[in-house]
Amino acid sequence: MLRLAGGAAAGMLLAPRAAPVSARPVDRHLPFPRRLRLARPQRGVVEATLVAAPATVRVHDRLARLWTYNGSLPGPLLRLREGEHVRLRLTNRLHEETNLHLHGLRVSPAVDDPFLSISPGESVLYEFDVPQGSRGLHWYHPHVHGRVAQQLFAGLAGPILVDAADEPPRPRDVADRVVVLKDLELVDGAPAPHAFADWRRGKEGRLLLVNGALAPALVATDRLLRLRFLNASNARYYRLALEEHAFRLVASDGHALGQPLVVDELLLAPGERADALVALEREGRFALLDLPYDRGAGMMMGGPGGAAGPEPVRLMTIVRPPGIAARAVPPPYAAAEDLRQRPADAVRRLVLAEGMMMGGGFTINGRTFDPGRVELGARLGTVEVWEIENRGRMDHPFHLHTYPFQVLSRNGAPESAVLWKDVVNVRPGEVVRVAVALRDFAGRTVFHCHIVEHEDRGMMGTLEVTPA
Repeated sequence: MLRLAGGAAAGMLLAPRAAPVSARPVDRHLPFPRRLRLARPQRGVVEATLVAAPATVRVHDRLARLWTYNGSLPGPLLRLREGEHVRLRLTNRLHEETNLHLHGLRVSPAVDDPFLSISPGESVLYEFDVPQGSRGLHWYHPHVHGRVAQQLFAGLAGPILVDAADEPPRPRDVADRVVVLKDLELVDGAPAPHAFADWRRGKEGRLLLVNGALAPALVATDRLLRLRFLNASNARYYRLALEEHAFRLVASDGHALGQPLVVDELLLAPGERADALVALEREGRFALLDLPYDRGAGMMMGGPGGAAGPEPVRLMTIVRPPGIAARAVPPPYAAAEDLRQRPADAVRRLVLAEGMMMGGGFTINGRTFDPGRVELGARLGTVEVWEIENRGRMDHPFHLHTYPFQVLSRNGAPESAVLWKDVVNVRPGEVVRVAVALRDFAGRTVFHCHIVEHEDRGMMGTLEVTPA
């Protein structure tokens, strides 16, 4: 099996295509994420409001009291265009502090501030320009240290889709769908509270929702689909396969690949995104499957929060009816900048580790997070190489705010493709080398494990970039 390091999670696994599974009742048609209402008071300016508040939401066959943005699960789709000036107001109607992380957007740390806390009843304006080169799928979620896990699991997450300045809002050559993957567990009509063990392995739920629906159906209107996958779960990995079909991976974490990669599986770690083209060559019903995946949870394996079970799970069904149009595969985007041969201005080593006891903290370089301490200091305009080593017993998806990075190698094996990322999965015992381009913005931000329970329990550090 060939591991393509860094692409669409820990890497895509090239393997035999998924075998069919037994039929499962279909809930309903795959819903579109609700669009966030935008105001355009003048050309090039966009204004919108997100309200974080409890709301009653229908989840499959029951009503649930969740934490939502604007009353929907997932939160509404924020659709922007490169070059626009955005004024996004967040109002907090929760009973505790929150904030907003614009995950994947290259905006200043002074705007996307992980240290900001918005008190109940307060509002904060996030004002920024959408930079050129941002075309792709990103997302938003809370980032108040110590409360991320509960708030995200309860429902606070939504997608961001950025169009290029020179393309139509809906590409003419492909049917384009955002697919938000989010698990949930309900107890008495509310999100299940975190058990003691959840803080060790990361919390997972047994309801595997797709755009908020359980086992929905996507009825294709074109033979060529573009599926934009987002893993908005706390800790669950999705090993995706489509019956009798391959994926043509064209973008990862919102960054286009110069040459598509044809793979039979996509492994998405928490926080990751992947854009895949699917050519429906014949009529029929095909299951999008979540295949078993062992994320190395050590002693805590088993049950919904540990190793995956032995059977695939049907996430949704894709239906190709007769008589729909054939579309040409769109040409690849322009090749991305290649940093693989660029000399590093500095080389860092970050060691991810887990406390020995169940209640122990999660560390980077032997220390748990302290908001008053700067772990790494760097200069604006430089390119650094970070060696990320996992000395723990479970996977850790590494995420860096503000500054995208390029995967160079995994355990010494060079990466064959140019892969820009903001999340890269690191398996136990692995060392992943990435090139971090510290450009555009100075300021103080963070890097962390995107199993958000691990982040809340200390696996996070501060990066401060100062002007050259």
